[in-house]
Amino acid sequence: MKTNYIIENAEIVNENKCFIGNVLLIDGMIHDILQHEEVSKTFLKENKIQRINALGKILIPGVIDDQVHFREPGLTQKGDMQSESRAAVAGGVTSFMEMPNTIPQTTTIDLLEEKYQLAAEKSYANYSFYLGATNDNMEELRKFDPRKYPGIKVFLGSSTGNMLVNQEAILEQIFSLPFLIAIHSEDEEIIQRNLALYREKYGENVPFWCHPLIRSAEACTVSTARAIDLATRLNTRLHVLHISTDDEVKLFSKKVPLAKKMITSEVCVQHLRFTDADYQRLGTKLKWNPAIKSSEDNLSLLNGVQSKTIDIIASDHAPHRWEEKQQSYFKAPSGGPMVQHGLLSMVDWYLRNKFSIYDIVNLMCHNPAVCFKVKKRGFIRKNYHADLVLLDTEGKTKVDKSSILSKCGWSVFEGQTFNGKIATTFVNGQIAYNGKRVSEERWGERLEFTNKLNGSL
Repeated sequence: MKTNYIIENAEIVNENKCFIGNVLLIDGMIHDILQHEEVSKTFLKENKIQRINALGKILIPGVIDDQVHFREPGLTQKGDMQSESRAAVAGGVTSFMEMPNTIPQTTTIDLLEEKYQLAAEKSYANYSFYLGATNDNMEELRKFDPRKYPGIKVFLGSSTGNMLVNQEAILEQIFSLPFLIAIHSEDEEIIQRNLALYREKYGENVPFWCHPLIRSAEACTVSTARAIDLATRLNTRLHVLHISTDDEVKLFSKKVPLAKKMITSEVCVQHLRFTDADYQRLGTKLKWNPAIKSSEDNLSLLNGVQSKTIDIIASDHAPHRWEEKQQSYFKAPSGGPMVQHGLLSMVDWYLRNKFSIYDIVNLMCHNPAVCFKVKKRGFIRKNYHADLVLLDTEGKTKVDKSSILSKCGWSVFEGQTFNGKIATTFVNGQIAYNGKRVSEERWGERLEFTNKLNGSL
């Protein structure tokens, strides 16, 4: 049974405005937003509304993470729907879009719907799943329904699961589809050439600091430029995931309003927070695809966020067992957990005056909803689903093994203390996380999408 709440005296940050107000949650929806008016005690009593005093706390929409790997089915030793969605809500992520490189790979509509059934049973957060493209599943891609699913995922460079699509004629067919196409963009030929060079130099013991030299800036930029050219020619709704280079940032436009953009981009928390100087300290923990690159690339990504050239900040949450990550360069898988600490790391920067709270809310909450046409989520608006996060800016969060909820049990942020704390996460109007523990009840629902390529929600 759902509980109704009123969140009182919160500092509400929404749609580039900030004000003190109350938000009334009834039947899982935002019933009203009150800046000055008070709700009568009689109304509260008659509707059995619980009061939450949020004085001194910031209220934002729940984060919509457009790129996670929750590893189920087939890779549940790394993570699963239950463990990773628990980590998500503890990190203020109320909705996620999960990738197809599981076992089996999610490359048919039937397999896609099986994932939704799993999530309906297990997920603490709202959920959705990409349909994966291959060199030979065009008939399945044509069945795609943009009202049900976020997009079609295309790997232009090999990564975990090796779903590489590398046939030009097939790519042209995929990019001609009237759906959102999300890409992992790295040039495989350049990567393989670099791999051969560094294997010849170091044998099997390639140092981890070589990762951005192998999966190089050139590999990313060449691939992304080619994809943008193809999308421009075919009028594709293209979304480029986890850009990581200065030259890629220059390929995107900041002049077109997001709701009208046909080509959009995403940056991940790790590419904002780290540079190649951190490989010496963090080694295998920092091995992601695409690679974390130079300080110049990092600065360009930060500027791209602040200039509205980049549209979304995501986590690319990709847990692996610590035993796997401890292997040599060629055997250690790329990726790491991020969904529990992505928002916190950005809030920490805001509290250190390095980032705007409006940038955080726009790129982590509003923009994913606009970019993917998520129905009635991502904003604090009347009659929207009540996915919300209360931030305690006076609190602190220490990242240690005892607090990590991802099944893999480690984090690149271990030992760090963030300024700020997730005080409460609401999923569909219910408390999914109370600042200490995740609720035993699951309130996640399937995301729905409007059937439009562009135009506002």
